[in-house]
Amino acid sequence: MKKKFIAMLLAATMVFSLAGCGDKPNNDNQGGGSTPASDTTPADNNGGQGEATPEPAADEVEKPSEITILVDGTVFTEANGREQFIAKLQELTGIEKINVIQPDHDAYYDNVGQIIAGGDWPDVMILSSTYYSGYAAEGVLWDMTEAWENSELRQRQIAYDGAGVVEGMYIDGVLYGMPAARGNGCVTYVKQAWIDQYNGGKVPTNYAEYSEMCANFVANGKYAVSAAGFVGGEAPYINYLPEFYQDAYPSFYQKEDGTWADGFTEDSMKDALQRMADAYAAGWIDPTTLTNGTKDCRNKFFSDEFGVFTYWAGTWATNLKNGLANNGVDSELVALSPIAEVGTYLDRIPPVWCISSTCKNPEGVFKYFIEPMQDGGEVQFLWTYGVEGVHWSTAAETLYEGTEQEKVYEEGQFHGLDNLETPGSQYTKAHIDPALALVDLANDPADESRASENLASSTLFAQNSRLAVLVPTTDEMSQYNGDLTTLKNSLIAKVVMGEMSIDDAYAQFEADGGAKWSQMIVDSLNNR
Repeated sequence: MKKKFIAMLLAATMVFSLAGCGDKPNNDNQGGGSTPASDTTPADNNGGQGEATPEPAADEVEKPSEITILVDGTVFTEANGREQFIAKLQELTGIEKINVIQPDHDAYYDNVGQIIAGGDWPDVMILSSTYYSGYAAEGVLWDMTEAWENSELRQRQIAYDGAGVVEGMYIDGVLYGMPAARGNGCVTYVKQAWIDQYNGGKVPTNYAEYSEMCANFVANGKYAVSAAGFVGGEAPYINYLPEFYQDAYPSFYQKEDGTWADGFTEDSMKDALQRMADAYAAGWIDPTTLTNGTKDCRNKFFSDEFGVFTYWAGTWATNLKNGLANNGVDSELVALSPIAEVGTYLDRIPPVWCISSTCKNPEGVFKYFIEPMQDGGEVQFLWTYGVEGVHWSTAAETLYEGTEQEKVYEEGQFHGLDNLETPGSQYTKAHIDPALALVDLANDPADESRASENLASSTLFAQNSRLAVLVPTTDEMSQYNGDLTTLKNSLIAKVVMGEMSIDDAYAQFEADGGAKWSQMIVDSLNNR
């Protein structure tokens, strides 16, 4: 089984759809998402720390003394106080030693593949929806269905209307991963100063107006748009360039009649490619988009190199605003309602915490590591805000004294401390975004004060997004979709950058086996 999985993993990326599968109902509470904990910026919070949930009797489930976890940059990195965070987590959970494997955030899944291929699997790993289905199908993940359904965690999530998000992670009636928060999605932010200066104050509502705005930005010597690739590296693939994709989707999705299709083979995708190719040729799209990571885009946005950035709703509205201010750039942003042709933004499936099937004590890891993460008390507070004195404080103090950023806090007033990795910005959260939690956090300081732009973008997204759930995995999906996705992404890039016509790209798609692989996967989905 391991050999089969390894062969699949090294080539494959799994898929995402706009409609449902799985056996569990009520997947109606997704929204929100994890973002790198090392990239936090200022927000004013007020509040205190909750109480710990009483520990169950020790004889119920054996507590592991040591575990190894594989995590991305949504957990505090070494530069951002990971040592202190893990020490506090060990203290609160009673797990004596938590070993951390943390590759670079942008290269996380490349490293996951290598680690799994090496055969020395961690006890716990964070997985996006892109990989979750594939790992589950190949036997890499432990079945946590019974553990969750009989847990106090489930009752806490039900009480806070968060259990539906977990139910949305079932695959053929089985739960293999636990989300720490709702999934979230992206909205398009445009710099207000650019709208006022270059576009006559007009906010676009359709693609014609959006195109006019981009053209006006370029006419004034600016790039209009940048993104981390022309197609996303994981589902939902199109969320960073929605105005160009519109109704197109480059992977598999389920139609209204319940049948499956590959959106890449449809005319809507060809239309999207034409829009992107035209925009690239006109200079609207940053020419380094193909190789950008998300951090590259943020840095360029902060240095005023482009004006239209589609990025996460909620906390990131504040992070972007403060990142601009810290760079001396006008920080006012307009969060666009979806233009008419887009209709709704995509609400992604949340990342999940999974226990590997080789874990020696999965029940203990679930009980003493997974469950406390959402205990509503001390451990959840740690995962939400980090360590007192390192990431946050309630002491009376002045931050950034003598600068435009100066902030004065009274004794007892909760506030993020200066970022260890990027001085000049404050921490706003840890792994769990408080606005996206699945369990009510006692005495959450976010209840007292939430930045207006955070609330506005979250509300806009919630009112203008559609849900997405997992695409089921089949043998054909595991065998062919890795090469198929690589081929699609290569052709998309070549068309957008003017290196190949759309007709030639689809001829190449046929010649290289893409059309055959695509049809085999579609048939396997429809014959399940």
